[in-house]
Amino acid sequence: MQSKDIKPREPQDEIIVENKELNIWEALIPVFALVAMLAYNVYVYGSDALSGSNQFVLLLGGAVAAVVGVFNKVTFGQMLEEVSENIKSTASAIIILLMVGALAGTWLISGIIPTMIYYGLQVLNPTIFLAACVIICAIISVATGSSWTTSATVGIALIGIGQALGVHLGMTAGAILSGAYFGDKISPMSDTTNLAPAMAGTDLFTHIKYMLYTTIPTLIVTLIVFVVIGLNIDTTGSASTEGILTALNSAINVSPWLFLVPAIVIILIIKKTPPLVALLAGTLLGALAALIFQPTVVASIGGGTSLNFTTGYKGIMDAITVETAIPTENEALKGLFSSGGMTSMLNTVWLILCAMVFGGIMDAIGALSAISNALLKLFHTTFGLFASTVASCLALNLTASDQYLAIVVPGKMYAQAYKDKGLAPENLSRTLEDSGTVTSVLVPWNTCGAYHSGVLGVDTMHYAGYAVFNWLSPFMTLLFAAFRIKIRQLTTENS
Repeated sequence: MQSKDIKPREPQDEIIVENKELNIWEALIPVFALVAMLAYNVYVYGSDALSGSNQFVLLLGGAVAAVVGVFNKVTFGQMLEEVSENIKSTASAIIILLMVGALAGTWLISGIIPTMIYYGLQVLNPTIFLAACVIICAIISVATGSSWTTSATVGIALIGIGQALGVHLGMTAGAILSGAYFGDKISPMSDTTNLAPAMAGTDLFTHIKYMLYTTIPTLIVTLIVFVVIGLNIDTTGSASTEGILTALNSAINVSPWLFLVPAIVIILIIKKTPPLVALLAGTLLGALAALIFQPTVVASIGGGTSLNFTTGYKGIMDAITVETAIPTENEALKGLFSSGGMTSMLNTVWLILCAMVFGGIMDAIGALSAISNALLKLFHTTFGLFASTVASCLALNLTASDQYLAIVVPGKMYAQAYKDKGLAPENLSRTLEDSGTVTSVLVPWNTCGAYHSGVLGVDTMHYAGYAVFNWLSPFMTLLFAAFRIKIRQLTTENS
């Protein structure tokens, strides 16, 4: 433990407590209990489990760990102190999450996200329809940070177009989800993209940059597969996006000038601007763009008929903080034309806090140390540790039925093991996303699998084989580990 006069520990500096009184089987009791409770909870609540019950189950898992700790000579005060330190270490990630929600709100009402959709839809071509689905969904998912939003909006439209062309529904759904999870995986606005580095102990943009090494090759292979499939299937009918494009044009002022805002944010990120500064700049630029390009929309959200200081202020502040929507008559666009602002991130913030309670108590009682030591004895090679991480994420997606827990639990348990192997935390955060985030949609009883299957109207088993990006990602991360490609060490800048 660190003394009170030392600044709070950053996630990468987290110390896992040793406890010689605790054996490996006792250390695993809270893990088994947590997985069992989560599995039953998701069975009962389905996709609604994230509304709060999963978070409380994490607290119950912490309670089980606390009981184990009491029986192994750990005081309640020690547990609370470790929980406190854990929560302090996530402060930066939580603030970034809130800023991501703010940015999403201003990018919506400014027309930045709708403009991306407008130009993205125009690249559709029957011959390369499946590859185009991947690209369009990737663009929208990067912009929104949500595979769920992408699937429920443009995904539904693409399913309809695919049906008109005579393309197998499983192929179309697989292409949609491949693109959607590309964005969900690398967008700074994605909750899983923020959650993985928070668990592993690295920062958001280092995580994204390092993840691109495995993600870009996976996307390229995915596109090649869909181009080959597209060139070898017969399509009929015609793809008309006229209705959606007209609805977009009538709802907002579409302008290529709006691309300047994301371009500036990207430049700031490339220049290694602190994440909070880049996100704040993107939020404010989005607000300015909204006032310039969408005055009627801002005024409407602000409760008026014309733009003035009061309606402008209220419209912008509502977009940043609470749920807002751009009016549209097109059913396919209604979901995408709404944003929750900073409030939309509160469930993820809540999840992080509850996960830190579980992780903090597991730390305090010495359970994480016992598990890490056991792992290090079982896996003597770097590849073995990566393979174990992948297997753990897959197992949790199958048992706990939730992608967030497939990131949180292995992330907290394996952090020390990676450090002991001399591996930088971005190795762990990348592996968590490569195996935890993207494979969740392949499991029918996982919240993600159930959601996307219901929204797209395609059975999970029908699209799983065509979701190339999703099942290829874990193999790609293992391939990099096997050949030690871009395996960053703690002691050097690059391996």
